[in-house]
Amino acid sequence: MGNLRSVERAVVHLGFTAVVQDHLAGATRLIIPGVGAFAAAMERLAPLVTEIRAFASGGNPLLGICLGQQLLFETSDEGARETPGLGLLAGRVRYFPADLGVKVPHVGWNTLRFRADSKFGFSFPEGGQVYFVHSLYTECVDPADIAATCEHGIEFAAAVERGNVWGAQFHPEKSGDLGLALLRNFFEFNP
Repeated sequence: MGNLRSVERAVVHLGFTAVVQDHLAGATRLIIPGVGAFAAAMERLAPLVTEIRAFASGGNPLLGICLGQQLLFETSDEGARETPGLGLLAGRVRYFPADLGVKVPHVGWNTLRFRADSKFGFSFPEGGQVYFVHSLYTECVDPADIAATCEHGIEFAAAVERGNVWGAQFHPEKSGDLGLALLRNFFEFNP
């Protein structure tokens, strides 16, 4: 939903093959991009949920971008009702608290701090910035799933990483050379 073509163009720019499709047959890696609402995205993905879970549990590299990162989690508070997600990572999606004194949605460039052993963040420079557009953030049950943090009124999980399942709350495809380097890390990752 939303940023399929910009992600596809970024992947092709890096010299890799990208195919936008509504099934996983033949896929060796999966990127779930997304801009929009959690419930609508899960409804659209409903025919693929079992296939996506099997793909990930088979050890295949999977990257969720923006809403795609949020979909990796168990549930979301977005909208009028709690909505189940893919459940690949333990945790939930929450709204930024209203009393933080910062503008929501969080739109613009902000600094990432990757943990030292992150494969996703390999060679990411200290003080490096990426582009965000979001009103919700992911809350990880296991702090070890947090690959990078960012601050916007609160510290939040800006990237997640559990084995072959990675997520970026930011848009690497819109984050210049640093974002492209992170996408390259995903494509060069060999689980």
